Amino acid sequence: MIQIKNRRACNLIICLFCFLVLAITGCKAKPPEDSGEKKVKGAAKSAQRPVPVTADVAKLKDIPKEIRAIGNVGAFATVSIKARVNGELQKVHFKEGEDVPRGKLLFTIDPQPFQAVLNEALAKLEKDKALAAKAEDDYRRYENLMQRGSISREQFDQVRTNLGALTATILADEAVVENAKVQLGYTSIYSPISGRTGDLLIDQGNMIKANDDNKSLVVIQQIQPIYVNFSVPESNLAEIMSRFKKETIFITVISEGARSMPEKGRLTFIDNSVDPRTGSISLKGIFDNHSRKLWPGQFVNVVLTLGDLKDAVTVHSQAVQNGASGPYVFTITPDNKVEYKPVSAGMSYNGETVIEKGVLAGEKVVTDGHLRLTPGASVEITDGVKPVNNNIKKESKEVSS
Repeated sequence: MIQIKNRRACNLIICLFCFLVLAITGCKAKPPEDSGEKKVKGAAKSAQRPVPVTADVAKLKDIPKEIRAIGNVGAFATVSIKARVNGELQKVHFKEGEDVPRGKLLFTIDPQPFQAVLNEALAKLEKDKALAAKAEDDYRRYENLMQRGSISREQFDQVRTNLGALTATILADEAVVENAKVQLGYTSIYSPISGRTGDLLIDQGNMIKANDDNKSLVVIQQIQPIYVNFSVPESNLAEIMSRFKKETIFITVISEGARSMPEKGRLTFIDNSVDPRTGSISLKGIFDNHSRKLWPGQFVNVVLTLGDLKDAVTVHSQAVQNGASGPYVFTITPDNKVEYKPVSAGMSYNGETVIEKGVLAGEKVVTDGHLRLTPGASVEITDGVKPVNNNIKKESKEVSS
């Protein structure tokens, strides 16, 4: 009897254990199924939610055709002042960095040695003139005697030859005097152009050498007007040449960090050959530079204007994205869904890009929010063009009517 009771108790314990195991397993298996269903439902809801974007409308505009480049400012004229005679630099008549007009006295070289040479030449000239005057009187007197037969022909010829030699000597003396005056004039050095002086390269009191290739006294640069040199791709050469023959081509330059208005000038020079190393052509523009914003050696941003591009389709530059297949935009359909459209993008101007192919005027394009977009996705316009106006067909009909 005792064994039978023990068996019944063991069977009861085993049954209770199995029941507990089944109950615990069922409780653990049920929650994951409910969680998965919730995730699927949440994903479905999020997929149906519109993506917030900003948008703009493609417009027809006249866009200036511009070529942009980096230019270098160069002086209109540069003159290295050198001495033409040897001597001591007696005085400097300007300050470094001073603006000097044409004809201003810059340097004085000690003139005393050259004045002495001039005085000597003048004295010799006067002496020879006196001898020539005596020889002329002798010639007239001997001519009368020759006519009377009082002297021989040989004596007369000698007097005439002496007069001719003294006349030639006077001409030579006059040339020497003129040269001495020129040399004396070289002791005063004047500015050949109006411009701005640079560093004074030799100080007062030094001995200077005539036409020294290795030493200038000062360098003067003319900065009003002033040149800007720059290069553009050779692909633009044909249009530039065509317009250069017919009309004035205007140039605008902006110096780095300048807050004032850009400087305006005109194209004056096209080089006679294309650089084969870079495939570019060198150009030069001239600017009045009244405000002196441009300075020799300065780098500037150059904008060369070649007329206007008429009725171009433009969009905000942020609307144009670059993909593996090239530039593209997302356009917004009347039912607020987006379409992927590859485009051919042209020049940019003031934050807008010309669309040569792919988008028509009046279409709405996404300008921000591209990262979450896929073709066919629903969108909600949060800025710029409002959803209520997002009806391209209706707008086009109203415009045509």
